[in-house]
Amino acid sequence: MYFAALLARTEDGWEASDTELDDVETLSDLADLAREASPEDDTVLVLIEQEETWFGVVRIDGEDDPRIYVSDAAAAARSSYGEILLTDELLGREPGDDDADLDSLDLDGTEDGEDEDDGDEDGSSAESVPHSPVGDAEILDDLGVSAKELRSLDEDALNTIAEALGASEVLETVR
Repeated sequence: MYFAALLARTEDGWEASDTELDDVETLSDLADLAREASPEDDTVLVLIEQEETWFGVVRIDGEDDPRIYVSDAAAAARSSYGEILLTDELLGREPGDDDADLDSLDLDGTEDGEDEDDGDEDGSSAESVPHSPVGDAEILDDLGVSAKELRSLDEDALNTIAEALGASEVLETVR
C-alpha cells in the first residue's frame, strides 16, 4: 500500500495535502506538483512510502533542483513511484546507460517475462540498484532530522519525520 503527501512550509507552520501521483511520470512532474502547493516558493516536502518496504523524501525549495532521499533503492526500483525518484544522477550512473534502464522491470522487480527467482547468468536481476539508501541524507538537517536519524528510520518513517518537523497532526489529517 502506498501513501503520498505534500507538506508545505508556510508562515503559519506546515500544511499537508494528500496527493495523487497517478499523473506524475517524471521527477520534473513531481517538482511542478510540489511547487503548485506553495505559491510563495516556500519549502515543500513530498513524502512517499510503500508500507514496510521503502520511503522517499523529495524536497523542493523554490526553483532549486529537487533534493531526494530514498531509504532502499532496490525496493523503490520495483515501484512505479520509486522509479520516478531513482534518477541516473541519484544512482551515480551515466544517462542512457543500458544497465540503468529500469523501464524493462516489472513492478515486482523482475524483467518482463522473467520469473522472480530467475536472474541474469551472474544471479542478479536489478544489479545496478543497491539495497541501501541513496540520495541526500542531509535533506532534512536544517528542519531537525539529521542524516544519521534519517538513515536509521524504518517502518514508521513518515510519522517520525512529521513529528520532528512539528507536522504530525497535519500529516495525520491526510493519512
